[in-house]
Amino acid sequence: MVASECEPYAKTGGLADVVDALSRALGQLGHEVDVYLPRYSGVEAPAPAERRELTVLTGSGEVPVTLLSGRGRGYRLRLVDHPPSYDRPDYYVVEPGAGPDYPDNGLRFTLLGRAALEAMRVEKRVADIVHGHDWEAAPALLGLRHRYATDAAFARTASVLTCHNLAYHGWVPRADVGAQLDLPVEVGKADGVDLLREGILAADLVTTVSPTFARESLEGGVGAGVDDALRSRGAHYLGIINGLDNELWNPATDADIAARYSAADLAGKALCRADLCAELGLEPGGPIFAMVSRLDPQKGFDLLADAAPRLIADGARVCVLGTGDKRLIGGLARLAGKHPDRLVVVDRFDRGLARRMYAGADAFLMPSRFEPCGQGQMIAMRYGTPPIVRFTGGLVDTVTDADQDPANGTGFGFGPAEPQALVEACRRAMAAFGDSARWSAIVQRAMAADFSWRQPALDYVAAYQRALE
Repeated sequence: MVASECEPYAKTGGLADVVDALSRALGQLGHEVDVYLPRYSGVEAPAPAERRELTVLTGSGEVPVTLLSGRGRGYRLRLVDHPPSYDRPDYYVVEPGAGPDYPDNGLRFTLLGRAALEAMRVEKRVADIVHGHDWEAAPALLGLRHRYATDAAFARTASVLTCHNLAYHGWVPRADVGAQLDLPVEVGKADGVDLLREGILAADLVTTVSPTFARESLEGGVGAGVDDALRSRGAHYLGIINGLDNELWNPATDADIAARYSAADLAGKALCRADLCAELGLEPGGPIFAMVSRLDPQKGFDLLADAAPRLIADGARVCVLGTGDKRLIGGLARLAGKHPDRLVVVDRFDRGLARRMYAGADAFLMPSRFEPCGQGQMIAMRYGTPPIVRFTGGLVDTVTDADQDPANGTGFGFGPAEPQALVEACRRAMAAFGDSARWSAIVQRAMAADFSWRQPALDYVAAYQRALE
């Protein structure tokens, strides 16, 4: 695995969870997995750590790096240590939470990918599969395709690229390509290199994180400018749904929530609800809708900002937790100032509070404009909090509308990316919430949904075999 994030070592979002959980699930199936990750500021290798000095060739010449290796959570973690590249305030951007990107990101992640390939070569321990995640891993796949193609040791190595988020491309201007990427001049376009696009074209097999998003991404808009590259891969592009770490997310063992509970005994969930109201200052009457998300335009905060006054007027309580672009919650924050017992906005990263919101809320909001897969809806169902989602991408593949399919419904969904559509879905959920027997059945079905990583891991093994063939 070559990735820019991996839980619990380095994380900004769901990518880190997937890299860790998938690697562990593959290990449980009997496969050897090494995870290559930058050694960002504050990231330590599991003890005892082995050190190896490597020389990595980049467009700027030879760069010495240190590889720190230790046993991770069921796999070998390999940290690429180069302080000038990784000992910085943020993983990707000059100003944390805002931007712009570091201008040398192409070089930084070339070091990561080339260090992985060079370590395999030097150690004579070449992987069957190099699995890269998002544009940050594209230099590894490009190196395998172009610079290591004549090395007999890599003759039977196949590559897979998983696209978790097509919105981020890793653009390197043509003037910087030679110094940062060490690629043949014909790679890219006249004005530069889009690393995501080039990774899509270089990999033997390309995946994304849900079957529905795989189909949607072949169209303009959702495909974020690389839909033509994805279409060109034909049958070598497929969607594999993400799983959920059922040990990490378990209301029966979660130490961060007020009371533990399970589908067989939900008494603790009522205590979690009361605790959440006390912590946030919410008036406990009426259903509580929670939203936990990065502050990103894709997540539909504008829809919620327009819908919130009507939801509050209908008697709902709303709580939002997120970090990122604070401009996206400006309207919600102002409304919260007028109705502090009905609407609470917390603009910080708080893992414990996130868990208490999943456990204490009655329903979970995920009005995403697009969503490759998402884990929020899966976590919410695991905690007995039916999700209200926009039916797009992986949300289609994981949530069943309780009105459209009463026997199997696990939440509520809506189609158009419009505030009124969100309001109507919430009102349907509120109506179901008012019928305790019906709501209990929805909660039970949500908690019974199986999102474990075993089946996705088996699907990835099948994809690896296809790539090798």
